[in-house]
Amino acid sequence: MTQVKANNTVKVHYTGKLADGQIFDTSEGKEPLAFTLGEGRLIPGFEKGLIDMKLNEKKTINIAKEDAYGDARQDLIVEVPKSELPQEMTPEVGMGLVSKTPEGQEMNLLVVEVKDETVVLDGNHPLAGRDLIFDLEVVEIS
Repeated sequence: MTQVKANNTVKVHYTGKLADGQIFDTSEGKEPLAFTLGEGRLIPGFEKGLIDMKLNEKKTINIAKEDAYGDARQDLIVEVPKSELPQEMTPEVGMGLVSKTPEGQEMNLLVVEVKDETVVLDGNHPLAGRDLIFDLEVVEIS
């Protein structure tokens, strides 16, 4: 029977949950996720959890934050003057923004606090600092 090995291309149905059972992502009702192990496109714990799974096997894996998005980093939380935001923008807590780094790379930011003259922006991944749970089903191995 075929098992998932390093560098295999696989298709996987998944449901990602937090410890409280809240679902943050799923392939349910969509095409399965297709990728090649070892390309670094997915968090390390997800790929590790697939190794040695058989075709059509289902299992639940627990991924510690270190093998997911890591700890939330304080250096990615910044306070900026409102004057640096686009003039037509009215920032609100929970609003997502996209900024460019000096190197030209896009960075997703979340407004976490709005003050009189400044806003506090968080550049951490929304799941940083969280342990994750995934229900997995391997539907194709090549």
